[in-house]
Amino acid sequence: MRPSAPLLRVRDLSITHADAAHPSPADVTFDIHPGEIVLLLGPSGSGKSTLTLALNGLIPHAVPVTMTGAVEAGGLDTANELTATLSTHVAMVFQDPDAQIVTGTVYDEVAFGPENLRLPLDDVRARIEDALRRVGLWARRDENPDRLSGGGRQRLAIACALAMGSPLIVLDEPTANLDPQGIDDVYAALTDVIATGDRAILLVEHNLDAAMGFVTRTIVLDRAGRVAFDGPAAEIIRTHADELVAMGVWLPAATLAALRMRAAGAVFDELPLTPGELAAALALPETPQPVPSHSARSTTERGAPSSEERSTAPSRSSSEPRSTETRRPAPLIRARGLTVRRQRTEILHGIDLDVEAGTLTAIVGANGAGKTTLLQSLAGVVAPPRHQVTVDGIDPGSASPRELSNRIGFVFQNPEHQFIAHTVFDELAHGLRLRRTPDAAISERVGAMLDRFGLEAKADVHPFLLSGGEKRRLSVGTALITRPTVLALDEPTFGQDRARASELLALLHDLRGEGTTILIVTHDLQLVAEHASHTVILADGRVHAARPTNELFRDETTFTQAGLRLPALQRVLAAAGRSVA
Repeated sequence: MRPSAPLLRVRDLSITHADAAHPSPADVTFDIHPGEIVLLLGPSGSGKSTLTLALNGLIPHAVPVTMTGAVEAGGLDTANELTATLSTHVAMVFQDPDAQIVTGTVYDEVAFGPENLRLPLDDVRARIEDALRRVGLWARRDENPDRLSGGGRQRLAIACALAMGSPLIVLDEPTANLDPQGIDDVYAALTDVIATGDRAILLVEHNLDAAMGFVTRTIVLDRAGRVAFDGPAAEIIRTHADELVAMGVWLPAATLAALRMRAAGAVFDELPLTPGELAAALALPETPQPVPSHSARSTTERGAPSSEERSTAPSRSSSEPRSTETRRPAPLIRARGLTVRRQRTEILHGIDLDVEAGTLTAIVGANGAGKTTLLQSLAGVVAPPRHQVTVDGIDPGSASPRELSNRIGFVFQNPEHQFIAHTVFDELAHGLRLRRTPDAAISERVGAMLDRFGLEAKADVHPFLLSGGEKRRLSVGTALITRPTVLALDEPTFGQDRARASELLALLHDLRGEGTTILIVTHDLQLVAEHASHTVILADGRVHAARPTNELFRDETTFTQAGLRLPALQRVLAAAGRSVA
C-alpha cells in the first residue's frame, strides 16, 4: 500500500515563460510516492524539462516565468522554500551536465552538495566513494571534470545527485550521452538506490529500450503540455501506441518496428515492448546472434586493419567492387596521422581516414574514445595540427574562420555553446549577414528555416528560453542556413521527440541527395544501422574499423572489441529477415 504522504505533490501546475503565448506545462496534476520510477514522456516543447525545474524550486526562484498552481516536495511548498532546502528533498540531473559542474576535480564535485549540507566528514567521504563507484568514476576522482567525455560528465552529474541522498531524484535525459555499458551502469545504480523502497525517481528519457525494464509508471504530456495519460508504463504504451506515435512521442524501438510490421499485415496478440518480446512474437530465438558475412571476417580472424585499409574503407560504396578502388574520386575529407592532444594528454593517435563526398558517415565508440574530438578536428572547431587534415581543399589547421564556415557547418553536442544572438531569427540570420546577404533573401531563407524546424512561433524568443529540443533544432538550422559543403553534427537527435528526430534525419538524407557530405557522432547504433552509409568505430583514440555500414553490421565482434554492442532489435530483425526502414 502507498504511504499517505507522497514525496511529491503537483496540483494544477501551469508555467508560462517570458514572451510565450501559452503555458507549457499546463494544468498538470500528479503525485509521486516512494518506490515509484516514473517516466515522463511528451513531444519536444511540451514542457518536460520546464516541469522538472519546478520540482526543486529553480522555477520560480531562478527562472523568469509565470507559475500558477502548487508543487510540494517533502511537504514543503517549492514556491516559498529556498532551493538549498529543497535540494535535500529533490536531487536534479540536468539535460546538460555542464550546467551543474562547478569545481576543479571529480571528487570535489560530488563532495560539493553533501559538504553544503554540513554533514560529518566521514559521511561525506562515504557518500562520495559510493556514488563514484556506482557510476564507474572512482578511479578518475582526482581528474578535472573538463577532461571527461560528454558521457563521463553525465555520469558525474548522476553521481552528484546520488550523493545528496534526496528522497526524489529527477533525471532529464540521463543516458543521452552514454555508451551501452554506461547506460547499464547508470540504471543498475539507480535500481540499487530505489530498492530500499523509501526513494523515488522521475525520469525524462528518450531511450526507452533501456528504460522499459526499469520504470513502473509513465506520465505523458501532449503538445499543449497537458497530461494525456498517466498509468503503468507497459499498459500505457501498449494501449495508446497509435496515439503516442501521432503525438510524436518516442516509443521502444521494438514497438515501433512492430507497428510498421502490423501496418504491413503482421498480427500481434500484444504489442511488444522489448526485442525479446518481438522475437517471441515472430517465433524467433529470444537473443538471435548476428551471422558473420563469409567475406567479412572479424578483426580477430584477420588481424587489425592496416592504416591504409582504415583510411580507404569509409569512402568505398557498399556496392562498389574492390577492383575499382583505384578509380574512386579523391576524398572530400582526408586525415593522415591526425594526432590531437589536450593539455598533456593525447586524445587521438595517428588517425588515417578518408570520407568521400556525398556520404553520411557515423562516428561511434565507447565514452572517451575520442569521437567528439575527431569530429571537431575534422571540422576545424578545434584546430588540428597543420597538414594532417584537408576538407574540400583547405587545411582546417590553418584556414581562416570565414574559409571554414563557407565549407563546414557544425552542430555542437550542447546547443547553447553556439548561440550568440538575442532572438531565434537573429541567430539564424547571423551567418547570412556576415556574408552580406541582401535583407530580402535573409528574410526568405530564415523564414523557410523557421518553418522547416517548427520554430515559426519562436522567431522573437531568446534562444536560451527554448526547450531542449527546440534549441537542438535551432542549432542545426544555424549550421544549415549557409548551405555548407560539409555538415558535422554531434549527437544530432539529442533532446528531440520522435517526430522531430525523424524529420531531421529525413532532412539529412535530402541534403545528402543534394551533395552535402554529412558527419555525425552518435551513441545510437540503431540510428546508425538505419541511416548511415558509412561508419567509423573509434577505440582508445584510434580507428578500430571504418567501412560501409552494412558491411560492419554483419559481424558483431567488430563492435564488441571496441566496447560496443549491436542493438538487440537489430539482431531480431536480421534473424527475421526484416528491415526497420
